[in-house]
Amino acid sequence: MPWELIIWCVSVLLFLALLSQWYWEPRAPFWLRKAKESPLRWYLVGFPITVLRMRFTWRRLCQTADLSVTRRPRYTAVNRDVMVKGTPIRPLAPRLGVPRIMHTGFTVRVHLHPGQTPAQFIASADAFVHAWRIHSIRIVSTKRGEVLMIATARDPLADSATWRKFPAPRLMAAIVGRTGDGSAWVVDFRKVPHWLITGATQSGKSTLLAALVTELGAQPVTLLGIDCKGGMELSLFEKRLSALATDRAEAVTLLQKVLTDLEQRMADCRAAGVRSIWELDDDDRPTPVVIVVDEIAELYLAGAASAGRKEAVECSTLLLRIAQLGAALGVHLVVAGQRFGSDLGPGATALRAQLGGRICHRVNDEATAEMTLGDLSPDAVVVAQAISEDEKGVAVTTIGGQWTRARSTLITPEQAREFSASTSHLAPAFAVSGLESGSGPGGSG
Repeated sequence: MPWELIIWCVSVLLFLALLSQWYWEPRAPFWLRKAKESPLRWYLVGFPITVLRMRFTWRRLCQTADLSVTRRPRYTAVNRDVMVKGTPIRPLAPRLGVPRIMHTGFTVRVHLHPGQTPAQFIASADAFVHAWRIHSIRIVSTKRGEVLMIATARDPLADSATWRKFPAPRLMAAIVGRTGDGSAWVVDFRKVPHWLITGATQSGKSTLLAALVTELGAQPVTLLGIDCKGGMELSLFEKRLSALATDRAEAVTLLQKVLTDLEQRMADCRAAGVRSIWELDDDDRPTPVVIVVDEIAELYLAGAASAGRKEAVECSTLLLRIAQLGAALGVHLVVAGQRFGSDLGPGATALRAQLGGRICHRVNDEATAEMTLGDLSPDAVVVAQAISEDEKGVAVTTIGGQWTRARSTLITPEQAREFSASTSHLAPAFAVSGLESGSGPGGSG
């Protein structure tokens, strides 16, 4: 009896505290108000309440979203000449598994009824978000006959300044931000050699490129830049870049030098009897090269002059050859632009097919998201279109064969300049006549 009384008293106190929260919360001490943002709040309060909400609303939610089925036939014959069409009054909801907690949300498996498909649950994702009062939910099918719901209780992509640091990845892998489940967003060129980044103006492309160059710049990697907008974006890292092309003519010269270097690497691999530079000894392995192209449309769109059209075609051909040959030879492409389709000119579609890594920021039209992510998943296209103007730096990307939302780490121009100056000595020599380059001991002009 005493224990029951204590439990009842504690329950009443908690209930009264919840009702009067509007009064005491603004007057509470600072440390108590900060406790609301503590990760322990999700483990101790948020997750149990969400699980209870799931259990109490699951059957009704499935009925409302037409996810329940019945074992009885849909049509019931009354007599020989009359058939009544009706809906069973007690449908059965799919079996809900045991939720498993994560630090940003939870996962739960749902066992499908015969005849059900994951598409039905994906279409009802918004209903789950509102019924369970969570931030977002992602539904994937990892096993036949069931779907996995990955729920996020709060937005893990907010407040990038407070993100925790992740351990440094291996060579040619860069941590550029954070994914929707709170893990590190890794761009690994050893797994996916070439990447395409699309998005509207001020959607976060430059922020992502800055984070990528910053991470790769701390490694023994040759960084080459092509920025035909006068070098406004990549000039922040000019001291770390081994070469920077600021117009189409310089880009042609740079790409020709890269292609010549590729042919030499092929000869070295053939002489050593290997199929990749990563099979060579460390002392004999050439330095990996990453070519960052900002605003690809400036290379492809030519004016009325025949010289401009000739340079555009030559750029397209050189980029395509580098993409086809560079994967095994340690030469990688990062191509960024507002859109990248056949309307840019000949060779654009062929080059896009070689860019296996896809990153799509906020876009202004469905066609851009479709040409970036359409061959991956129609759901990824819908998610990319849902990115709002306030979510700068948020993108949809491909990781492990699945799509996920992610956000790049914010690198300010001051930080970019400081990093470029402090790592200028790491810029390997890559002599290209007539191009700007890093000013460090390893740089060349």
